[in-house]
Amino acid sequence: MSTDLQAAAKRHLWMHFTRMSTYADHDIPVIERGEGAYVWDSHGKRYLDGLSGLFVVQVGHGRQEIAAAASKQAEQLAYFPLWSYAHPVAVELAERLATYAPGDINRVFFTTGGSEAVESAWKLARQYFKVTGEPMRYKVVSRDIAYHGTTMGALSINGVTAIKSMFEPLVPGAIKVPNTNFYRAPEHGDDLDRFGVWAADEIERAILREDPSTVAAVFLEPVQNSGGCFTPPPGYFQRVREICDKYGVLLVSDEVICAFGRLGEWFGAQRFDYQPDIILTAKGMTSGYAPIGAMLASDRLIEPFLKDETSFLHGITFAGHPVSCAVALANLDVFERESLNAHVRDNAAAFRSTIEKLYDLPIVGDVRGDGYFLALELVKDKATKETFNDEESERLLRGYLSGALFEHGLICRADDRGDPVLQLSPPLICEQAQFDEIEQILRAVLTEAANRL
Repeated sequence: MSTDLQAAAKRHLWMHFTRMSTYADHDIPVIERGEGAYVWDSHGKRYLDGLSGLFVVQVGHGRQEIAAAASKQAEQLAYFPLWSYAHPVAVELAERLATYAPGDINRVFFTTGGSEAVESAWKLARQYFKVTGEPMRYKVVSRDIAYHGTTMGALSINGVTAIKSMFEPLVPGAIKVPNTNFYRAPEHGDDLDRFGVWAADEIERAILREDPSTVAAVFLEPVQNSGGCFTPPPGYFQRVREICDKYGVLLVSDEVICAFGRLGEWFGAQRFDYQPDIILTAKGMTSGYAPIGAMLASDRLIEPFLKDETSFLHGITFAGHPVSCAVALANLDVFERESLNAHVRDNAAAFRSTIEKLYDLPIVGDVRGDGYFLALELVKDKATKETFNDEESERLLRGYLSGALFEHGLICRADDRGDPVLQLSPPLICEQAQFDEIEQILRAVLTEAANRL
């Protein structure tokens, strides 16, 4: 990267969730190209993309057929809105998503990303209950530390305090319940089933505290991202489904990360065998080759909007963009042709067992997750599960690990929204060679981190 371009980046580019002061005396890392599971920076150095960009690039980088689909569509119809019109690729993609979705989820409302999908679901829930005679249902339940996006409604549903406080007051009506972090649930001992019942029943207790007639929806990820890949205990989602049915509350499955093969199925709801009323998607639908998101809704939720003069009073200019829809279709063609969902199912155990080799390091307390979506929780003391204080976590994650992992050629996430974790979400094309490479880099860097501590 030229000196002039580096200077221009520092002068004009405002990066997301980034401490801009970090680059006052350092160059901004610039990723120039990608191929398969790897990317290269402006100096020609190669990195294993262990986070799929941002839980996005399912089919890997550099797929010429997907780029060609974008070019072809842009030549034919670059843009037209879905406001009172349709275009062929939006119709085809909506039909295809409906065939993948479980149960009676047959309606697709496109967005341009995940936060907008979450926002759309809350708005739909509110209007649906208004037009069906229950206007007081506006509240939503979500889990502690869970991340659901950054728009004001989605931010309110978030359970991540650190990214919310600057924007308060937020949208009222967002209630929090405990998550399913079994590693940090000592009162339940080794009884995962009992813990699952307790965690699900906390949702019922929250609904009762708020008054069921005021609660519209429960928002849950199949595997919770923030905090480090919290998986559902056995029977958890089945019990949540019973609770939602009992009180007339909608169950929203936020699958912005978990859909499209991340857990080895089209949707995480299929992986854990539950039936949501709404599924939210984005990221993996195009493997990041173009921006898109969607809210997939059950037939009953559109019923009131098929009558008289009622319409869903919501829309987004670039939602269902023709080029993005064409890219999504090409991406899904790759999924089917290469059987990527089956590939994840076939290789998930090997991925996990390879990463679990790191249990011999004193700093690795827990390895958890599902499919190609794993996290390592880092601890001071494995026997007691003692975690790091804020200052220690800052030094460990941002003072050393983030930079050291990048220098060693691995892109992953070092995060402490909750206890300190490293998260891995590699492209779905990865195999044992990439698993071994990830383990070897993590071993070298975490060994040094433990020595420093």
